[in-house]
Amino acid sequence: MANNQNANVANIERLNQLMDENGCSAVVARSGKNFTYLAGFAYPGTLARHLDFPDSPRGVLVIWPRQRNPVLVVNETAAPLARRDGWIEDVRLYDGYAESAYAKTAEILVEMGLQNETIGLEKDYLSMLQWEEIASHLPNANLTDCTDLMDRVRWIKTPEEVELLKKGADLLDEVYLEVFPTVRPGDTERDVHARIVEGCIRRGANWVHGILNTSRNDIAYGGEGDMAFQSGDIIRNDYVSYLNGYPGHQSRTVVIGEPTKELLDTYKTHRDIYRATIDMCRPGAKASDIYHFSNNAFNDAGFKGKVNIAGHGVGAWWHQQEPYMVPSGKHILEKGMVVALEPHIGHWHLQDMVLVTDAAPLLLSPLINTDEMMVAS
Repeated sequence: MANNQNANVANIERLNQLMDENGCSAVVARSGKNFTYLAGFAYPGTLARHLDFPDSPRGVLVIWPRQRNPVLVVNETAAPLARRDGWIEDVRLYDGYAESAYAKTAEILVEMGLQNETIGLEKDYLSMLQWEEIASHLPNANLTDCTDLMDRVRWIKTPEEVELLKKGADLLDEVYLEVFPTVRPGDTERDVHARIVEGCIRRGANWVHGILNTSRNDIAYGGEGDMAFQSGDIIRNDYVSYLNGYPGHQSRTVVIGEPTKELLDTYKTHRDIYRATIDMCRPGAKASDIYHFSNNAFNDAGFKGKVNIAGHGVGAWWHQQEPYMVPSGKHILEKGMVVALEPHIGHWHLQDMVLVTDAAPLLLSPLINTDEMMVAS
């Protein structure tokens, strides 16, 4: 038996239900989101990059049959961690670089007697070459896209997942509380960014990424450079810190030095729109309606520009998942979803994760009181 560090936290009951509804005898997970979700652990470092690249010669897969035990398909380098931390006991090896993980996967599906059944593959992640390779080994199988099926499974969280997200949120806010109050004029974006990343890793995060800029920097996603903070600047930030594969994902509005009345008033206007947007996250709400509410509210308040995304689902491996709260967002919120809300324009960026319940949304990242701007002075 595997020496499990991480127990299975996935919503297996919902997975079984949706597989039955779609007549699916097995799903095969290759993307980082679905592999991590079903395998129960997160690969770090170099092994993580092989999950990110569809054309990797060392890809790893989960075969999840409806009526049999699941199987991991991994190469020799990836196997030890899978056996130590994963909860799937059947770990099958293929020779990375020399053999095809997809041929091995097809071989196992035949062994399971599923060569004539409906098998779900991720059409948004597998390349055409990989899809055709599996089809060549399983000419009588009905290969179908399971992308939407798996999105719908993942977006309803188990209590264990909610707890993992809460722990990740606490970790990130603890780092914010440690670092942001110490920022002084003359500190560079690079310096502050390094302190946040170091703080997350020191507290046990697997990895962390994000952005941090002064409000005078017009290129928010250009990397953290040597631009120095000045008194009166807003520290724009948007970080994701992963703990056991699940993200803490918050943004806090921070000002360098004593804020002016204009800054305080602008913050309060933004905060009130932000909180009203969060309050809309209840069962039955449509993702696009939440977007339009926040975007219209900012425009009515005199903010120039538009909201890029009002919010999104969160989950294992990658922080942005369905449902996306954008103008074209078609999904309806359900009880049990965890969503990150970040309606903002420019550097006025607040963000929290909330659990959708039958009542008001439950804040999963409550350590920092956002009634007022955080001040670094």
